[in-house]
Amino acid sequence: MTDRFGILSCRIPSTAVALSLAASLIWIPQALILADTVAAVCIGTDAELTGLSPIVLASMFALLLVARSVADTGAFSISARTSTAKKLDLRRKLIQAVLPWSPFDATRPPAGEIASLVVDQVETIDPFLVRYQIARFRMVVVPVAILVAILPVSWAVALMLAIAGPVIPIFMALIGATARERSRRQLDEAGNLTGLLLDRLRGLATIRLLGAEERVAAAIGASGERMRRSAMDVLSVAFLSSAVLEFFATVGVAMVALYVGFYLLGWVTFGATLTGFGLSGGLFMLLLAPDFFQPLREFAAGYHDRAGVAGFAERTDDIFNVERPSIVGHLDATAHRHLDRPPASSVDVRRLTVRLAGCERPLLKRANLAVAAGEHVAIMGLSGAGKSALLHAIAGLIEGVQGRIAIDGMLLTSDTAKTLRRRMAWIGQEPFVRQASLERNLQLGDQSIDRERAAAVLETARLTEQVARMQRQMLTPISENGAGLSGGELRRLAIARAVLADAPVILADEPTADLDGATADEVRSALLDAARGKTLIVATHDEDLARRMDRIITLCFGSIEEIAS
Repeated sequence: MTDRFGILSCRIPSTAVALSLAASLIWIPQALILADTVAAVCIGTDAELTGLSPIVLASMFALLLVARSVADTGAFSISARTSTAKKLDLRRKLIQAVLPWSPFDATRPPAGEIASLVVDQVETIDPFLVRYQIARFRMVVVPVAILVAILPVSWAVALMLAIAGPVIPIFMALIGATARERSRRQLDEAGNLTGLLLDRLRGLATIRLLGAEERVAAAIGASGERMRRSAMDVLSVAFLSSAVLEFFATVGVAMVALYVGFYLLGWVTFGATLTGFGLSGGLFMLLLAPDFFQPLREFAAGYHDRAGVAGFAERTDDIFNVERPSIVGHLDATAHRHLDRPPASSVDVRRLTVRLAGCERPLLKRANLAVAAGEHVAIMGLSGAGKSALLHAIAGLIEGVQGRIAIDGMLLTSDTAKTLRRRMAWIGQEPFVRQASLERNLQLGDQSIDRERAAAVLETARLTEQVARMQRQMLTPISENGAGLSGGELRRLAIARAVLADAPVILADEPTADLDGATADEVRSALLDAARGKTLIVATHDEDLARRMDRIITLCFGSIEEIAS
């Protein structure tokens, strides 16, 4: 496993580890103080190991208790903050890895599965960092320290614990492969179910139109059942390992308790390291015996957390380690020149071929197109002729591209794509909307706009009257799926963004599709007003819009067949 994003290599600061170890080791002197206090109260000071008075012992115990609480709280706080930062960084890396993917890539995983990875499954590294990372250090240090503390009192008890302790890590190593595989299977099923639900929700209207509700419900039910079974498989492994762990820990503590009891009763006379031990020594070992196994318990629980993270890392590698070409594709790497942004830019396409993975027939085949600065061009043709592919290629949003694309003479390559995209405004069939106010959706990134500028943009996009009718106007909330705005209003919102972008080239993909006559006419007028003095390339079936362009280009099976004035 490559672990491209370094999920399994995440580490917490050594300060958190040191504080956690200190909190665990403080219990050793606390156990000694507590055993001496009980012995002094029950028998007298002669039975103590330390020889201190009960008042002094109580004071020392209280101080150690405060120190232990502070150390434990500090370790948890540091590890929790580190985990939060790691999750944020991992989400950022995953999103950055997704952004270059072409929207035309048929092999990309469903959006629901990506959302599940980024939102839900990233949370699995929280217990991995907060619990497992600390538990593995405590498992190594704390049991050894307890053995060292018990050895001067009784070598027999130290030997019992030393024999019982390693059984737990050995058992955890044996079940580790099974736990990781089942966790991986659970993540796969969760991603499949999320992707299925999102896909079916998007096509809900079509499903109802075709009367396929029962079939879709059955598919979702079957996917949910598979996820339930995979979750139960993971739980079964966790419960089984916990049961075995608790069995060995209970047996180990019981053996220590039996030995101490028999020794204090005089039934056993061997095993004391020095001259024997009394009530204080016996209680001291009994108090430490459960804590000898506690780090092993925590490691066992944390091992399941690591198995879950390992499954998440494998699933992430399977998705993101697939070789995907650059979103710009392979373009001729000839020299180019950089020009200052003019009011409008020319677009030159030469020998452009677009072929998607898994498709025998190319979407475009050696197409040539020259658009002068400030020219308005309509691209028409049957569905599947390559209109959208041509626009996506010009915008650098599609893979599998060969040929030459230049904006004002600057070639579109992987190095210049970011610069050239700033010179292009995109108006798609389904404009992106985030869950925020209309004002926030109008803005570009964190850019703020004043009221006068906003009013002018809304007027150009023919949105002034619609916004004025809204109860909260620019503060009206809009949901992610565009609820709150009609289809025509969403298109005009995209046009308003294009106006704000002030880009010399505007690319519009079917801006009037699925709109009624009156709304489509408003969108046409808004688009032409926004493109005044700029270069406009529109892929459309709308003949009314095409007639208002300077030129009409017809695409047929990926080739430019005809150029009409």
